[in-house]
Order: sequence, then structure tokens, then C-alpha cells
Amino acid sequence: MRYRLLAAVFAVSLAATAQTLSVRELVSFLQSSEQLIKEGKQTDGEVAKYLAKVRLTERLDDRIIEDMQGLGIGAKTLQALQALRDRTKDLMEAKPIAPQAPPAPIPPPSSEEQAAIIADVREYALNYSKNLPDFICTQVTRRYAAPMPGTRWGGSSMSEPRWQAEDVLQIRLSYSLQTGEKYLVVLANNTIVNKDYSQMGGSKSFGEFGSMLREIFEPSTEARFEWDHWGTLRGKRVMAFAYHVSQSRSQYRLVVEDAKLSIITAYHGLVEVDPDTHVVMRVTTIAENIPPDFPIRKAEDVLDYDYTDLSGHTFLLPLKSQVLMSGGDVLTRLDEEFRLYRKYSADAEIKYDADPLPPLPDDKTKETPTPNKK
Repeated sequence: MRYRLLAAVFAVSLAATAQTLSVRELVSFLQSSEQLIKEGKQTDGEVAKYLAKVRLTERLDDRIIEDMQGLGIGAKTLQALQALRDRTKDLMEAKPIAPQAPPAPIPPPSSEEQAAIIADVREYALNYSKNLPDFICTQVTRRYAAPMPGTRWGGSSMSEPRWQAEDVLQIRLSYSLQTGEKYLVVLANNTIVNKDYSQMGGSKSFGEFGSMLREIFEPSTEARFEWDHWGTLRGKRVMAFAYHVSQSRSQYRLVVEDAKLSIITAYHGLVEVDPDTHVVMRVTTIAENIPPDFPIRKAEDVLDYDYTDLSGHTFLLPLKSQVLMSGGDVLTRLDEEFRLYRKYSADAEIKYDADPLPPLPDDKTKETPTPNKK
């Protein structure tokens, strides 16, 4: 970072007086200059003009110039470097520029620490629903379908699915400890529906408010946990644990309503945990060993939680769920977002507009690598 900052200062000033640089400093300058050119803050000609005034303390050879060409330097910069090479042919050879060693990775918690963390998360998961307040919110469900990549209409097997929007449901979701979750579809696209979600056709998903977590961590489930990686969600570091649940202990059910078929499968996934509070920020579920003759061939679910204010108190509540399923030559995707949380009361209501709330930005649910430092 220091080299980049220094080079950026060089690039901005492009001083008229001659600069004396080592080959390493020249390389750092060019790396930053190419970034500034991409951002429109500098031109190829300005860089070349600056290089014409540079004095090097070491010989510039063709290997370094070839490396710089790999950065995508402009034609004028290339000519200036070739001229600089010719001017330095009688100088001593530059020391090899060794790549910077990456920082040491953050070590995982010890096995004893991991066991204690999983025990804390288990207690949290088993009591999660009990600690929720009574509330209502809007669940916005966007449903998509796409031809399976590798099929006649889906393009090559390596291509991304060509998603087509099917509908947008606005659902009044209410929760209480006594009655659990209740889903009332208020609008489907711009049409008033007022129908129970379970009575709607198409792909559906239930259980985001605690049942998924509880089933993973129930002692009778006998899920196996092991360390996976450090990650970052919404700017905060998380610990990711891989887990697996066998079919004999599973409660993960796939249902095909039209054919009146259902199965319970084994599943695995990740539980991503706040390292300070040991609460769950994300849980993924992937069904496995689905029988080959069952209509659903793949089922995956990613559920994100985030902190939400309810009447002056902060709770960790579902933010977004994405469910992917495949059957035959078709993929389906459900993007479910949980918005406008309100504490439940007899007169608590939410206004439903014909135009639903816009989708959450990707950075709200995209995991990023954690820097290799403590």
C-alpha cells in the first residue's frame, strides 16, 4: 500500500524536474499510473512525458518492460520505457523484484474454542424463536425461471442461467410465539390476492424464522460440524463452520405439490457466526442424495440475518433468503426479502404499493474474503 500511495503522488504531480528512481519504484509508479488512466485521471501521454525526464539508478531490461506490457500500458508509455532502457544499458543490473509474500492467514480457533463456540451457537439457535418479539413484516418474493444450462434452450453447460422473471409476491408475514409464522399473499404483481401463501402455485419456501436453525442444532439431529473459513458479511468478520446432517436424522423435506410427492433428504451447508457474540449471520442448506427419479433434482437455500430495530430494541432477524431448485430442464429461483418490520399490535398494518420495494443491493448479502491479518 505504501508503494501505491507513493506512486500515486508521483503520478498526480508529474513534476517537471527529473526524478531519480530505482527499477522497483518505477514499476510501482507504472502500476498506479495504469489505474489512474483507467479512472480517467491521467493520460498515456502524460506518463510518457514524465518517463522522459526520469533517471534510473539501475538498468531497465526487456523482461521488466514485458511485465509492464501485461498491465496494458499505452503505446506512448511503451516507447518511453524502451528509450529509458536504451539510456540505462550501461548501468548495473537491477535486483530481481520478488513478489511480496502474502500475509500469514488468520489461524482458525483451536479445537477447544471451536467446541465452545458451537455449544454457544446451539444454545442460541434452540432458543432463537422463543426470544423473538411478536411482529409483522413485508416479505417480497421474486420468482424466476431459466432453462438449465447445457440443454437445448439453456446455452452451454458453462454459461450462467438466463433468468426470466415470473412474478412478484408481496406477503404480509406475521409472527408470534403462540401461533408461529403466518403468510398472507396480499399482491401478486399488481393484482390483489389476499390468499394464504401455501395455497399459491409455484415454488415456495417456509421456515426462515428459526425452524431451519433449530433443526440443524437439535441434539437429536446429530449434525457434524467442522471449521471451514473466515469470511466477511456486511463489513463484519464471520466464522464459517461446515455441517452435515444424515438422511436418517434429517427433517429437510422437498415437496412436489402437483404430483403429491415428498421426500426427506440428507443435507449439508455452512453456518456463519459472529465471532464476538456467537449469533448466526448466515446459514446455507444444500440437499444431497436426492433419488434420481424424484422431480426435484437440486435444492439449495441461503438465508441471511441482519440487525433490525423494533420499537427501540434491536433483534437479529431474517434479511434475505435465496432458494435455487432444478427439475427436468428448468431452474427456479426464489429471492425472498424481509422488509418493513413492525412490532405486532391489533392495529399494526403495512401499506402495500403496486410497485414493490426495490431489491436489496448485492453488497448486503455478498460474502467477501477476510484480509489475512488479525
